[in-house]
Amino acid sequence: MSTTQANKIEIIKAPNTKINEVDFDNLNFGSVFTDHLFECDYKDGEWQNPTIKPYAPFMMDPSSRVFHYGQAIFEGMKAYKDDNNDIWLFRPDENVKRFNSSAVRMAMPEIPESLFMEGLNQLLKLDEAWIKKGLGNSLYIRPFMIATGYGVVANPSNEYKFMIILSPAKAYYSGEVKVIIAEHFSRAANGGIGAAKTAGNYAGQFYPTSLANKDGFQQIIWTDDATHTKLEEAGTMNVFFRINDTLVTAPTSERILDGVTRKSIIAMAKKEGIAIEERPVLVSELIEGIKNGSLKEIFGAGTAAVVSPIKGFAYKNEYFELPEIENSVALQLKEKLTNIQHKLAEDPFGWTVKI
Repeated sequence: MSTTQANKIEIIKAPNTKINEVDFDNLNFGSVFTDHLFECDYKDGEWQNPTIKPYAPFMMDPSSRVFHYGQAIFEGMKAYKDDNNDIWLFRPDENVKRFNSSAVRMAMPEIPESLFMEGLNQLLKLDEAWIKKGLGNSLYIRPFMIATGYGVVANPSNEYKFMIILSPAKAYYSGEVKVIIAEHFSRAANGGIGAAKTAGNYAGQFYPTSLANKDGFQQIIWTDDATHTKLEEAGTMNVFFRINDTLVTAPTSERILDGVTRKSIIAMAKKEGIAIEERPVLVSELIEGIKNGSLKEIFGAGTAAVVSPIKGFAYKNEYFELPEIENSVALQLKEKLTNIQHKLAEDPFGWTVKI
């Protein structure tokens, strides 16, 4: 292996590349990783030893706090390559901001934005061959932080590891999505950690989602923990409802993740002259809308799928299917957003950042 220095980040290059072993036309999302990763350790009250090195497993003490008390946070981002072979990120400042917000909520140290972005930039440049051109192709970016301090005393860790790993991705097609509206299970509660992108939030969804899968549904629309009358998120995504010609979505709160795709769709809709409201949405409003024809569309919004239309939903053992629609606002917004991300259209918002 060769070792070099680049802007105080040690770079240890992999002796060989795995790229020729990858079938880029048949990728399972998040299952293939590039040749290198970035890591940095928090010890003695400071971040130190930023390093890019070959992707590989690493050893940890069995008493590491992440295993026992769940101090783990992450982000989801993507990099894109345009027709000129330039590499672009989409609103990375928002991801860094949310990452540090999650860190604060989980009693973890914040990562300096300069270190986060310099590590990511150097890593993307080193593994840029893994970013394929073309609409739908991208490189999924997973920054994360875990508690590595040892000991099973129930206190926050005093040591942490920050890492970034990369995974090539194709366009994410979830197929026909049918959902169940939650009547008992909750994703998050007031005063809890719902607004943090922390591992436990996702682990807690697996069991109720598996029950929904057994009944033939792909996801759950979560409701508020107190009354189960307010619609909040769809699976791991923010959720939008088109009622007549107005898009409605729940406001962010300590229960709801402040999604980057969510806020981008809101800004795009406003620019396109589409009426949009951020307000509580009641289950009863959805049922009434499907019966009187005012409910036109439901769709999830997130990094992986960008926009995922929902075909129908079940509530109290009754299934309601949305009507077929020709001029889908969801798909129009998805096309406009992905064109900006892939540099196929003008970016009037200044969201894209060149590496």
